[in-house]
Amino acid sequence: MAYRALYRRLRPQTFDAVVGQQHIVKTLKNQIETKRISHAYLFCGTRGTGKTSMAKIFSRAINCTGEGDAPCNECENCLATLNGQNVNVVEMDAASNNGVESVRDIIEELKYPPSIGKYRVYIVDEVHMLTTSAFNALLKTLEEPPEHVVFILATTDPQKLPTTVLSRCQRFDFHRISVKEMTETLKDFTDSEGVDIDTEALEYICELSDGAMRDALSTLDMCMSFYYNEQITAEKVRDITGASDRNAFFDLTRAIAANDSAAALDMVNDLMLKGRDLQQFVNEYILHLRNLLISITVTQTCSALDYAQSYIDRLREQAAELSPAYLLDLLNEQLIILQKQKEDLEYQQEMLEDVKNGTVKAIVVRDLSRFARNYIEAGTYLESIFPDLGVRFISVKEALDTL
Repeated sequence: MAYRALYRRLRPQTFDAVVGQQHIVKTLKNQIETKRISHAYLFCGTRGTGKTSMAKIFSRAINCTGEGDAPCNECENCLATLNGQNVNVVEMDAASNNGVESVRDIIEELKYPPSIGKYRVYIVDEVHMLTTSAFNALLKTLEEPPEHVVFILATTDPQKLPTTVLSRCQRFDFHRISVKEMTETLKDFTDSEGVDIDTEALEYICELSDGAMRDALSTLDMCMSFYYNEQITAEKVRDITGASDRNAFFDLTRAIAANDSAAALDMVNDLMLKGRDLQQFVNEYILHLRNLLISITVTQTCSALDYAQSYIDRLREQAAELSPAYLLDLLNEQLIILQKQKEDLEYQQEMLEDVKNGTVKAIVVRDLSRFARNYIEAGTYLESIFPDLGVRFISVKEALDTL
């Protein structure tokens, strides 16, 4: 049997196997149980959150001849759909079939009742890629389709859909899956398969995936192939993905805060020599600075810091040594570098110099901010001692403008 990618092998086949979308699972189960099936659904969310998987499960559930609110995956209808042989469940990729002709073909088929089961189901993936004329052709059918037809539209970009389409569908927003839920899911799989991987590596894979289970499974699949019969550690995951060690971000921030420009520049050079992607480094450093800002401004537990507790503790420890204003300056400098890279595809060659310049500038800004604080303190003190002299100390901005 040909090898199948891990995300395809582990695609959920039942509602209970779907991770992180309990609010949608509960609603769809209730509709099946009460027989209140809508004629059109819109599944929205970022990549890899389970939109297509949920659509396939729902298409089997509403045609299943078994009992309950979930597909049995054993009856004739379920097996035919699982094997891709059910002509009453049609999947269409709107990215490659986005013309009005594709929509007209669907409209022509609607008048025929399903050969088996109760519903003809049309799953249209990346529906926002349809042309304007295709949407116009679909509108009337989407509003009043035959009773035996159910549309399931899936998209990562719902704001591109016409409001006339949005108003005709029941909308479900798929959430990004938390690191904790993804880690538990991957841990169950690796334990069952006997894969030797430590928990830190799994957590790091899940953090890199940005809430997308498919991305996490693809990265895990790549690590399992590359490190076959070896223990997979967080360092090995960083090597294969080109990501930077978190320690580098802590060390770089510490060097900048200590005005150690030599150490900071050496770190940037070292990253370049190791073949790290500078754009990815800047992206990850921006995320690190954002996490530091949250750590310094929010003292209680916060869902925005969806990381292992050991990492959160290190963030809080470093954030205690810095001010929010200084972190914002650092963050702004990195965002400028990232924006330049996005605007100019050939900017990669100059990016190293800008990262270095930004690092030195951050140290200078810290020195100036210290000067400003001392200036304010000295001015306030002298004004309080000599109130009758009429001495006025100019603002910090005016002082810095004269430098």
